Amino acid sequence: MARKFEGSELVIASHNAGKVREIGDLLKPYAIAVTSAGALGLPEPEETGSTFAENAALKAHASVAGSGLPALADDSGFSVAALNGAPGIHAARFAERTKGVRDYDWAMEQLHEASRDAGDDLAWFTCALALAWPDGHAEIFEGRVAGKLVWPPRGGHGFGYDPMFVPEGYDETFGEMVPDAKHEMSHRAIAFRDMIAACFNDTDG
Repeated sequence: MARKFEGSELVIASHNAGKVREIGDLLKPYAIAVTSAGALGLPEPEETGSTFAENAALKAHASVAGSGLPALADDSGFSVAALNGAPGIHAARFAERTKGVRDYDWAMEQLHEASRDAGDDLAWFTCALALAWPDGHAEIFEGRVAGKLVWPPRGGHGFGYDPMFVPEGYDETFGEMVPDAKHEMSHRAIAFRDMIAACFNDTDG
């Protein structure tokens, strides 16, 4: 059985403002004081894992070590069938044209060209969440949403590759969806719902 979260403070182990905002929105109903690794000035650990789950755990434990508080880390990525699942866990690094500077407009164009040349527009987002405590314990949850690539990118909501991805069963891209709509069905929302049911259900309401 998963460990219940009974604290009132939580560090979101990320320097990505969009991701921090999205996770913070999902946590609002649970009256938890949230801060981020970026706001605390914690360094970003090297993501040496070979899976989303491994990288999420690395980031969560690093934020716990730096803050002394429980931490929630997200490792998510975008996979394209035409690239055999790449960029996957390297989605953020794929967008780096120069060290530390991410250009998602350029990255989306590369993925569009690859899928067009291959004649395959299948793509999917994956998210792993790691909730870690100061005693070293961690719980891991994973969610995935499949869909297709579209071009040109559409919408000003979301972040990263959201404007070029239409989830299965929908007509809007993640970039066109208002945040509440995306929070209902995204890869992050799926992992988050599983985590809430396992670790937070006694704290809601």
